Amino acid sequence: MERFEQAAERDGLVLDDGQRAVAARLVLLGEALERGGRRRWFGRAVSEPVRGVYLWGSVGRGKSWLSDTLFETVRVEEKRRLHFHEFFRQFHAAYARHRDEPRAGELAVAELLGDCRFLYFDEFHVHDAGDAMLMGRVVSALMARGTTLLATSNYPPSGLLPNPVFHPLFEPTIALLERSLDVVGLTGGPDYRSARGASRELTGFAGGRYLRHAGDLDSLGAGTVPPRPEERRTVPVGHGTVEALAVRDDLVWFDFDDLCDRPHSTMDYLALADAHPRWVLSGLPRLAEAGSDAAQRFANLVDVLCDRDVHLTLIGRTSLAEALGGDGLPTDIDRTASRLSLLTEESVPAAP
Repeated sequence: MERFEQAAERDGLVLDDGQRAVAARLVLLGEALERGGRRRWFGRAVSEPVRGVYLWGSVGRGKSWLSDTLFETVRVEEKRRLHFHEFFRQFHAAYARHRDEPRAGELAVAELLGDCRFLYFDEFHVHDAGDAMLMGRVVSALMARGTTLLATSNYPPSGLLPNPVFHPLFEPTIALLERSLDVVGLTGGPDYRSARGASRELTGFAGGRYLRHAGDLDSLGAGTVPPRPEERRTVPVGHGTVEALAVRDDLVWFDFDDLCDRPHSTMDYLALADAHPRWVLSGLPRLAEAGSDAAQRFANLVDVLCDRDVHLTLIGRTSLAEALGGDGLPTDIDRTASRLSLLTEESVPAAP
């Protein structure tokens, strides 16, 4: 437990009972990885794959912090950490290169991971039937290679691809996950992400702001220079373009409709986040009124910006709670709300 105790002291955290129980299981995982998956059998050292962990639970409970701590401290050279969206960007490209070959999924995984022994897969979730079929191939390939997998998720394996029309298609993969990994739950308890308050380190995504502003952008103030009409730019991304209200050195300013109410992919958001470490996104509506596609794109965008630690200033006309409330919202809206709770919320009065 020493590695977790030291990390908690460094970050000013006190682990609760549930987190300590998870840490104890991850200690065993780390020790087995550092031994190289070797054990004694009739006095002889033999190698065997190290059984991985599927860690699931409610938002903000510390799943990623616990897993990050293990990943950063475990003494294994052949290790990789991948976020769901980033992995699928890479996997789609690799799979396309091997599409016409037998066992294309296995070849794509081998190309991406090489000699990786330990794969940490953060924010594991499957809502799309097409992604589910690809993920089935990925999981099968990982298990066949003997790769040790640590996955975090807001859902137990049985809760993946919850759409009842498509869920049966994913049941073989669910069974493989449950058979191959220790499923560990971190449920109940507070959302520590939203409870961190003013004590958190105000850098990157956590250093961003949510500005509630009922006026037009010209009267925004709040230390934020509004975009001028002549600053509008057409920014190339992927196979298309996106309109930006302004591009200033490392900052890019988008309107919600231009970025989320147009058919832009998560791959587009990843490319934009890599190119611009500071963002302003204005015009956030009540998501329940924005349409399901736009709301899902916004949720995907928040995932990308948070994982890339992009500094975000988000601007809307209502409180953040109102903007994220209502019916018909994305399945992962709780995770979106938890991540956006890291932003400092300010109310900016409209000019008289």
